[in-house]
Amino acid sequence: MRVLFPIIVIVPAIEIALFLLSGKLIGVGFTFLFILITGFLGAYFAKKQGLEVIRNARFQMTSGQMPHDILIDGICILVGGLFLLTPGFFTDIIGFCLVLPFTRKLIKPFLKKWITKWINQNTITIIR
Repeated sequence: MRVLFPIIVIVPAIEIALFLLSGKLIGVGFTFLFILITGFLGAYFAKKQGLEVIRNARFQMTSGQMPHDILIDGICILVGGLFLLTPGFFTDIIGFCLVLPFTRKLIKPFLKKWITKWINQNTITIIR
């Protein structure tokens, strides 16, 4: 809850500020068009990358390997796709960074470290 509340307040404030600035600089129509284009591009990239991750996970499982990295890719793509479908420039930047493979490679080591720390602190409960 310590992290969620500031995100719920700060991210919309950033988005509103960027919408106002964009509307003033390029106009309301172009701002609206840009939001639609990034939404459609985001959905396309998320679908394309998501299907590739599913194919790679299936291949690794059929060859007897656990798809550890592939699962993190899938989580990144899912979260990135949600960010891209959310209207806003700030969320689009985060979304594209999580969906595109070359930027996702830069983010994955930090996510692995964060998830490992989270698991080691026993803040995740796995129910079997």
